[in-house]
Amino acid sequence: MTPASRTPAPEAAPRPPGLRERKKLRTRLAIRQAAFALFREQGYDATTVERIAERADVSPSTVARYFPAKEDIVLTDAYEPLLEELLRHRPADEPVPETLRWVLRRVTALPPGGPPHRDDLLLRVRLLAEVPAVRARLLESGSGTARLMRRALAARTGRDESDPEVRLYAMGLTGALLEAMALWVEGGCRDDLARLADHALDVFRDLPATR
Repeated sequence: MTPASRTPAPEAAPRPPGLRERKKLRTRLAIRQAAFALFREQGYDATTVERIAERADVSPSTVARYFPAKEDIVLTDAYEPLLEELLRHRPADEPVPETLRWVLRRVTALPPGGPPHRDDLLLRVRLLAEVPAVRARLLESGSGTARLMRRALAARTGRDESDPEVRLYAMGLTGALLEAMALWVEGGCRDDLARLADHALDVFRDLPATR
């Protein structure tokens, strides 16, 4: 498979998220941080949505609004709303792999409270491997990141989200990035995650727009 072009993407500044988006992101992060802290303290199975809500200082219905199932807290990336916002505002003619390189650089450069903490990432990977309910939810609902990718790809190419090529391309990209993350964790998080993700994107050509 021919590697994607490595022509540097233009460094246009993205539009900052609005107040509403920032509030939603803070709530989402508070819920995830509360859940991950409880998973460490008392285990996944013993942690209820009610306890997560109490720790995050929100209502159980708010937790359910952001995460329909407890497993989704593990499966859903905390930065999906920001990722989607950044993806949608890149140039329409920019190759998708180059867009993702640009977006990933921006997300991994966020200050503390930005990218998931190393310990959270390790816990997330362990729960994916060890908790049957989390694996079952992944198979049932698919990856939230893949769904985000489908929406963004459909918007920028003029193709439908249900287009088989869009779905396969989105899942392939997501799988490659998850595998890069798994390699990073297996290596004790000592390697350069950005370099591993960059290498994963090298195997993808661009997804053509609708004709």
